[in-house]
Amino acid sequence: MSANGPTGTNTDTIQGITKEGLAEFNARMHAVVDEGKQANIVTLIARHGEIVNCDAYGVLDVSKTPPVPVKTDSIFRIASMTKPITAAAMMMLWEEGKWALEDPVSKFIPEFEGLKVKQDDGELVPQASPMTMRQLMSHSAGFGGRQEYPDLRDGDLQDMIDFLAQQPLFFQPGKGWRYGPSVDIQGYIMQKLTGQFVDVFLEERIFAPLGMVDSGFVLPPSKVDRLVNNHKPDDNGKLVTIDLPGTYNTSRPKFLGAGGGLMLSTVKDYWRFSQMILNGGEFEGKHYLKASTVEMMHSNVLEPGTSMMLGRHKLDGLGFGLGYAIVQDPALKTGQPLESYFWGGLYGTWFWIDPVNDMIVIGFINIISGTTMAGSPLLREVSARLIYKAVKEPSQN
Repeated sequence: MSANGPTGTNTDTIQGITKEGLAEFNARMHAVVDEGKQANIVTLIARHGEIVNCDAYGVLDVSKTPPVPVKTDSIFRIASMTKPITAAAMMMLWEEGKWALEDPVSKFIPEFEGLKVKQDDGELVPQASPMTMRQLMSHSAGFGGRQEYPDLRDGDLQDMIDFLAQQPLFFQPGKGWRYGPSVDIQGYIMQKLTGQFVDVFLEERIFAPLGMVDSGFVLPPSKVDRLVNNHKPDDNGKLVTIDLPGTYNTSRPKFLGAGGGLMLSTVKDYWRFSQMILNGGEFEGKHYLKASTVEMMHSNVLEPGTSMMLGRHKLDGLGFGLGYAIVQDPALKTGQPLESYFWGGLYGTWFWIDPVNDMIVIGFINIISGTTMAGSPLLREVSARLIYKAVKEPSQN
């Protein structure tokens, strides 16, 4: 397969997606770089278990002369796209009987026993019912959004727990949804249940078995030349480079953020993980999770009427499972079909899994304004519009 897509076929479609449509998709992604909105973009589309398009365009660093082209194996910061991986690891432990969905979180973190809930008038009241692991896995346990706390990553995971144990919850468990420290808390529980650091457990149970050779929290010196620079727009909207030092880990970080941190990966590594999930927990003959477990991960577990709030933005038309947001409204402007499930990363990375059309779409960029200026929401929408326009043969699965 070439960087610009698959070769060696004489048909007009590849796994039911037109070559013409794939060319239009690539051209539109390239235009985002040519227009100066992104320094680079790497995308991957897979259907029926086959990578039908893997494309790289742009440069690693806009400040370098001569420019160094981005490649399909370039390494990106995936930030919160770590969360679905953590969810899969937690569900492995669930299958082993290490925890149950209705277990109170305080069973594993005694410091959280009896946390109070802060009401709108400032009064602190008891929890109506103890927060559960199901709620922790779905961002509905009562914790606030990340912006509502100081930086919880200044210390280690125990420091985070100690701080949160002194703070009230922002809503009654199960009665709201906030995008906060829940997955980092899962990482803390993972370490207690396994006796292993988060990075070691993920490496042994997910990365190494799946062949995700370029994914992890630490970047070896031998791979630094494959890491894309982060970029940001200056006051005139022109892209400038963020210096590499401090933007990746050279050794195990003090804070092993299971919710993101400085997790690194490539589009093909992330495809291997996503394909395992789409396959119902199996990849290349090895079983990682039961199909029923995976189904539960992308089934809505939020209580009826629960509103998902990301910062100040209400996310209408979505549900949330155990690690994934789920499209529940066909009018949702992301353009993804019903039942598709997804997430994204702070620096603009995005992906979705479409079980109806048996498809995976992944896009990687790294820009500080990743959620604005042609960032993840816009590129996700553009991707979906072009890709589904190109699907000519509906899935038989």
